[in-house]
Amino acid sequence: METLNALGIIAGGGAYPLLLAESARKSGVQRIVAAAFTGETNPKLAGRVDAIEWMRVGQLTRMLSFFSGAGVRQCIMAGQIAPHNLFDLRPDWKTLLLLARLKRRNAESIFGAIADELSAAGIELLPAVTFLEESVAKSGLIAGRPLSRREEADVAFGFDIAREVSRLDIGQTVVVRSGTVLAVEAFEGTDEAVKRGGALGRRGAVMVKVAKPNHDMRFDVPVIGRETIRVAAESKLRVVAVESDKTLLLEGAALRSAVERNGISLVAC
Repeated sequence: METLNALGIIAGGGAYPLLLAESARKSGVQRIVAAAFTGETNPKLAGRVDAIEWMRVGQLTRMLSFFSGAGVRQCIMAGQIAPHNLFDLRPDWKTLLLLARLKRRNAESIFGAIADELSAAGIELLPAVTFLEESVAKSGLIAGRPLSRREEADVAFGFDIAREVSRLDIGQTVVVRSGTVLAVEAFEGTDEAVKRGGALGRRGAVMVKVAKPNHDMRFDVPVIGRETIRVAAESKLRVVAVESDKTLLLEGAALRSAVERNGISLVAC
């Protein structure tokens, strides 16, 4: 990939946008600007980009105008928007028209429509793993102790369930134990699903997170970071399993250290 003169980041919550900005800078991107969302984006991002514009979720016209004015021709979506904020939208007219055209209002259809609007404005939405390719999970044990036979069986079972749940566009994460489904991620998000599953499993449950079938890697890619491991540990999970070649592992050595410190196994299949 040729070095970009300017990169736009559509920055949700978490460490992902900060790490992306840092990696893009190391890769030689000369100018990085970010569309940030009030109550979502980490304010520290302002110190890692050349310009930042704060807005509410749903202000699509403002975002497009900001990127165009900054000379952005490529951008990346990074980070999550908390589910409750999707019910607190203050959409502009462009967003209202976009939503009105959609037959289904799920992450894939909404993000896909935003990608179309970006394209119409001459802005290409790049794969979400751009500049972070080395952080994509490879198959095998990533950190922690080897899995027991029971845990291996639960991982296989969990993948079967998670793939079907994902195919139905319900969520990407399930929590299982001993062949029983304890929790399925829905609108509440991964962390809350893990907490519910951990409370029911008490100790020794397995979390499985997958991508959707034929996942569009430009948005909503599965991500695991230290916060995920913290929640898993507090919920007394023993294993976190992710889909290889589709999941971003953020914070590298710090993530592996958190896995080891909390007695969890992190594996990609």
